[in-house]
Amino acid sequence: MIQSYKKKPTLQENYDTIIIGSGMGGLSTAAILAKEGQKVLVLERHYTPGGFTHIFKRKGYEWDVGIHYIGDVQREKSILKKLFDYVTDKQLKWQDMGEVYDKIVIGDKQYDFVKGIKNFKQQMIAYFPEEEQAIHKYVDTVFNAVKASKNYYISKTLSPFSNRIIGGYLRKPFHKYSDKTTYEVLRELTDNEELIKVLTGQYGDYGLPPKQSSFSMHASVARHYFDGGSFPIGGSSQIAKTIDKVIEATGGTILVSAEVDEVLIKNGKATGVQMKDGKHFLAKNIISNAGLITTYNKLLPQQIVEKFQLKKQLQKVKPSVAHVSLYIGLEGTPEELKIPTTNYWVYPEKGDHDTCVENYVNDLSQPFPVVYMSFPCAKDPDWLNRYPGKSSIDIITLLPYETFEQWKGSLWKKRGDEYERIKEEIAQRLLQELYKQLPHLEGKVSYYELSTPLTTEHFVNYEKGEIYGLDHSPSRFRQPFLKPKTPIKNFYLTGQDIVTAGVGGALFSGILSATAVTGKNMLKKVI
Repeated sequence: MIQSYKKKPTLQENYDTIIIGSGMGGLSTAAILAKEGQKVLVLERHYTPGGFTHIFKRKGYEWDVGIHYIGDVQREKSILKKLFDYVTDKQLKWQDMGEVYDKIVIGDKQYDFVKGIKNFKQQMIAYFPEEEQAIHKYVDTVFNAVKASKNYYISKTLSPFSNRIIGGYLRKPFHKYSDKTTYEVLRELTDNEELIKVLTGQYGDYGLPPKQSSFSMHASVARHYFDGGSFPIGGSSQIAKTIDKVIEATGGTILVSAEVDEVLIKNGKATGVQMKDGKHFLAKNIISNAGLITTYNKLLPQQIVEKFQLKKQLQKVKPSVAHVSLYIGLEGTPEELKIPTTNYWVYPEKGDHDTCVENYVNDLSQPFPVVYMSFPCAKDPDWLNRYPGKSSIDIITLLPYETFEQWKGSLWKKRGDEYERIKEEIAQRLLQELYKQLPHLEGKVSYYELSTPLTTEHFVNYEKGEIYGLDHSPSRFRQPFLKPKTPIKNFYLTGQDIVTAGVGGALFSGILSATAVTGKNMLKKVI
């Protein structure tokens, strides 16, 4: 049951497991443990649960902050579909986005990503007829990389003894792909830079351009959408609502406005948490879904961090990219306004993705390296029941955290004129990008609001306003500590940092963390 800590609800002091953070990883872990009969307490510092799956409302509109589309849920046999069904008791329903899920726009050219592997290949070959062999090889390579990932993730749940014996063997096929950058792998298949730019046109889904990202990360995203994109019916808030019922069934609770001050450690063992107001909750297991950086910097006692040399781990990883998001409200239904269901990925005409990012980071007046446009109002068949006569759009681009760093520590909504001026400038530039793609919408916008990396830091508690946890570089996938078990007894991690970015990775982290806590093979159980 979702309750507010501010309203002083009647709660127990002891639980089987306490989970810090109600993002997808925390919710997934909680639901799986609840189905094992555990009484779980999920603590969320924000006033609404869900992490990047939450929504917010303003001026009679609603926007999704992180769920823009999900792949692989239309395939009945996919692990993701089975996992969503498991943690929501099949109560979460999905709407197919249609034949074209992503449109890659490079200058004046448009390239459609169509659903179905055969269709995708045919469409790409139609655009690049001389690259037929490379396109077939690309799809095969994506599948091979994804296939190799299963044993890699299973290795994260092994005991130290088993890990010494078979861990290396399980990880080796995966590292063949993860050790290379996306660009390196694609350059082995083709020297057509335009094709490479198009095939990596979803890099915004994990935040690193092709010459920096691990190919394994790219492959998992590409494969994820080969069968099309879907959107939760009723909006992304349905994810937390449906999972909440599963947690509640065994006496568990999701508690919002509930900020944890510190994890309690006694005799080297995690025993509970201390809240900001000094109250203690105790449990047999404590799991952090707050991200590795926040967990080690803010939630664990300093002497424990020093004892287990956890800061050394933080030196081996980097936070992912920060972003701004423009939330737009329009008068008129999606149909009247001819709003598409397809996502738009808009890129500059000149330069590869990495060069465009570099130029922009060095000079923010340069073209945006990527502009992502999502149209939740058109994707959700239930939208009109909730918001008749209205429409909404989300537009996202990358932005260095440093742009707004001087306002760090200032209060939300009270950051001064200069902050607002920079925001307005970015918002206007993003609106121009929208009108370039959908000129008929000019003059129809009735409200807009821009979130910055500081907004993300404020609400999601990510130190640099990062959107995808840790960077998905080749070295990230070589870090043995990115797994559920920590050196601290009864203290575990979950969320995208121990798997990969995005909802799918965070959802799957629930299986790994629940397996580590219970010692049971949860993947087998779910499937």
